[in-house]
Amino acid sequence: MSLNPSIIETLKGVSTATLTTVLLKKGLRNVWMRGTRPLRAGQERVVGPAFTLRFVPAREDLATPESWASPISTRAAIEDMPEGCIAVVDAMGVQDAGIFGDILCARMMKRKVAALVSDGVVRDLEGVLGSGLPVWCDGMAAPPSVAGLTFVGWQQPIACGGVAVFPGDIVVADKDGAVLIPAALLDAVLAEAPEQERMEGWIMSEIDRGVPLPGLYPMNAETKVRYQAWKDTQ
Repeated sequence: MSLNPSIIETLKGVSTATLTTVLLKKGLRNVWMRGTRPLRAGQERVVGPAFTLRFVPAREDLATPESWASPISTRAAIEDMPEGCIAVVDAMGVQDAGIFGDILCARMMKRKVAALVSDGVVRDLEGVLGSGLPVWCDGMAAPPSVAGLTFVGWQQPIACGGVAVFPGDIVVADKDGAVLIPAALLDAVLAEAPEQERMEGWIMSEIDRGVPLPGLYPMNAETKVRYQAWKDTQ
């Protein structure tokens, strides 16, 4: 699926921290992908539909350099990635085998992939940074993927950082990591998240004025009246 630009613009204005709060109110506690840290300081927030890739543990007869030319390979998966997607890679948290390097990331940039998110690591760090592709992962390692992983497919349900990710779910990634919005809940999140962000911004302004936390966060009835009055002036 592709996302309407207005949806992307709305979610780019909402932090992953706020999204976890909104989703928590809907009963979803496990939406933050562990180990997904921005590879480069200052990476801007990205939003896009998940394009999933899956690795399993390395098996010596399958995890070979020759496998890179197989029809089922990371190379083939990249050629199937649509513009604007976020590649979400299940690397099982393996930290001693780099799933992607500079060449693959450079190709993803040419295909206008929005970002790479993984609970694993990348290799060729200097080249990956040089490609310009925004990456969220758990670090870097020199060995290639086949040193510890076997690639088995794409666009199927995966687990990334302990979170179930289905193709087409929405991913938002910023300085706090990557958060998943289930596709079925997107409309509800779009309706509530901007208001949550606005409310927390107002609360911060009240804290700057010296207002104490009890009754402010969370709001009591009196504070809600003051907040509504402020909103009416905006």
